[in-house]
Amino acid sequence: MLRWMPKLWNETIDAHRTAVREATLDAAAALVAEHGLRGVTMSKIAERTGIGRATLYKYFPDVEAVLLAWHERQITGHLEQLTEIRDRSGTPGERLDAVLEAYAQIHRQRLPHGPHQHDQHGPDPAAALHRDELIAPAERRLHDLIAGLIAEAADAGDVRCDVAPNELATYCLHALNAASTLPSRAAVRRLVTVTLSGLRPGPGACR
Repeated sequence: MLRWMPKLWNETIDAHRTAVREATLDAAAALVAEHGLRGVTMSKIAERTGIGRATLYKYFPDVEAVLLAWHERQITGHLEQLTEIRDRSGTPGERLDAVLEAYAQIHRQRLPHGPHQHDQHGPDPAAALHRDELIAPAERRLHDLIAGLIAEAADAGDVRCDVAPNELATYCLHALNAASTLPSRAAVRRLVTVTLSGLRPGPGACR
C-alpha cells in the first residue's frame, strides 16, 4: 500500500476535483437559468458537463447537494462584491449608497420562485436553498457589513444617530428585499432612494 503520494500528484488530484466541482456548479447555474430549479437533474448536469454520472456522484450525493453548493458560491460571490464596493474611496454616505444599490440590484436578479418552480410533486428545491442553518452565517456577515457602514455614516453626520446601526441595517435589508419584484434597474434605484431617505438625520437629531 502506498503511504505517500508525490506533491505533484496531490496537486493534480486537487486541481481535478476543483475543475469537476466548478464545472458542475456552472452547469447547474445554466440549467437553473434556463429551466428553473426543478429543471436541474444529475443526468442533465452530466450531459452538460460531459462528466459521467458515476463521477458526479463521487462529488455530490444528489442534485440538492449540487444546488446547495451552487447557492453557497453565489452568496459568497455577492458578499465579496459588496465588500469590494464598501472598500472603495468616497465618503461613508456615498459608500453606503453604493453598497445598498448593489445589494438591491443583486436581489432583483436573484432567481424568481414563480409557478414553474412549484408545479410538480415532491419537495420544493427552493425551500432547501433557504434553510436557516445555511443562510444564517451569510446573512450575519451581510448585516454586519451594512451596520458598519451605517455607523461610519452616522459618525460623519450623513445618517441619523438616534437609532442603533444594527436596527437601521435590518430596516434597509428588509426594505430592499422588495427589489426582487421590481421591473427595472430604474425602479430599484428609486427604492434605494426611498430607503436612504429613512436614514437621513432630522433637525438636531444627532448633534
